[in-house]
Amino acid sequence: MPESSPTPIPALILVVGDEELLVTRAIEQISLAAIKADPDADVREYQASEVEAAEIYEALSPSLFGGRRVVVFRSAQDIRVALLDALKPFLAAPSDDVTIVLQHLGGAKGKALLDAAKKAGASTITCAKLTKPGERLDFIKAEVRRAGGSIAPDAAQLLVDAVGTDLRELAAVSAQLVSDSGGRIDTDMVSRYHQGRAEVKGFEISDKVVTGDSTGALESLRWALADGVPHVVIADALAQGVEAVARVAAAGRGNQYDLAQKLGMPPWKVNRVQGQVRGWSEAGLREALGLVASLNADVKGAAADPNYAIERTIRHVTAARGSR
Repeated sequence: MPESSPTPIPALILVVGDEELLVTRAIEQISLAAIKADPDADVREYQASEVEAAEIYEALSPSLFGGRRVVVFRSAQDIRVALLDALKPFLAAPSDDVTIVLQHLGGAKGKALLDAAKKAGASTITCAKLTKPGERLDFIKAEVRRAGGSIAPDAAQLLVDAVGTDLRELAAVSAQLVSDSGGRIDTDMVSRYHQGRAEVKGFEISDKVVTGDSTGALESLRWALADGVPHVVIADALAQGVEAVARVAAAGRGNQYDLAQKLGMPPWKVNRVQGQVRGWSEAGLREALGLVASLNADVKGAAADPNYAIERTIRHVTAARGSR
């Protein structure tokens, strides 16, 4: 039997919603489908608020050398009004070898672009936040199936209670549990797993620190210490978070797929860290790297009070983020 032809990729795609994990996955799947159809496909990403008219024309005009392109405009609701006239003709009549992806939050901001894309017949992928308890339970069940396993309904509820509502963490934990359990997840498995969630809590603190959320990081720190998370785990997570920001910042602008290969990170992590880079200067990162290096020695015996050492480092690193 002959192989069926791959489903053509739409020329214009709207990714609408504010759920980061679902948005990232949708864009990754579009890009991977293009690469599967053409291994030499060129995937480009732009922040809509920063793109210039010349970049729009260069990225979306027919290529003299052929080859497929996927051009992603992230946060399309932020595109400047003056650039709408440059973009709209390409939405109405995209080049044959170009797929345009507009990632839009879906609110009132940037509605003119959203309306223009819909009028042009854009295919829409909805990535709205999951706000209902039943939706999150369905998400966990789907993630477990995706990883090749199954989960009991009471175990799925326990997992939500233990992890919270962040879909990225729910997805990661679901996949890990399938791997650790051999496929079948029950309440005992979830309970055993979450007795050792210290590392996850450390990275929760780190994520808040590198985005400048000193108050949130200190609150998470107090909960982690109350739960008995080791000081060294928190210090290691802070060091890894700052180092990831420094590496991505040093790599410069680029799409997550090219940078992922260059940096040895998964594309979703590159995309996440690219968002964390904003607000950091080179001088601030140098200071932060020094602070987390000193903290490593502090929590291993150099400091009389490791709790205070971590709290002080959090305050100083978040302050360094705004330094120039």
